Amino acid sequence: MDLSIGEVARRTGLSVHTLRLYEREGLVASPVARNASGRRVYREADVEWLRYCTRFRASGMPPEEIRRFAALVRQGRGNEPERLALLREHEERVRARIAELRESLAVIRHKVGVYEEHVAEGRAAGLWEPAGSTVE
Repeated sequence: MDLSIGEVARRTGLSVHTLRLYEREGLVASPVARNASGRRVYREADVEWLRYCTRFRASGMPPEEIRRFAALVRQGRGNEPERLALLREHEERVRARIAELRESLAVIRHKVGVYEEHVAEGRAAGLWEPAGSTVE
């Protein structure tokens, strides 16, 4: 089923401008076809790729890595081990970031608990003051 750029924008949440940019930047896995009028024609596979691409970006994968992965996909069979290595490297970075965020969340949860306790007991004034400052 052929899809217009507007339909793909609606289905992926990406703007038309972003879709064109992704195409120009080599972030799409296959060349976007054109109809007789020269308009872009997308397929379901393109929509699926764009959803992956969006997740890659949201997870912090740099555009150059997405571009590299897309280039490998465009090359076709035979480079699956290289694709796998690229995905594994990114997975490890994401896991490390999640661990870092969990540690940060634990600190924040602790501070929320401290503040909730002090606010509930009416003794929050001066709870955390910069060194040398006075709080009224």
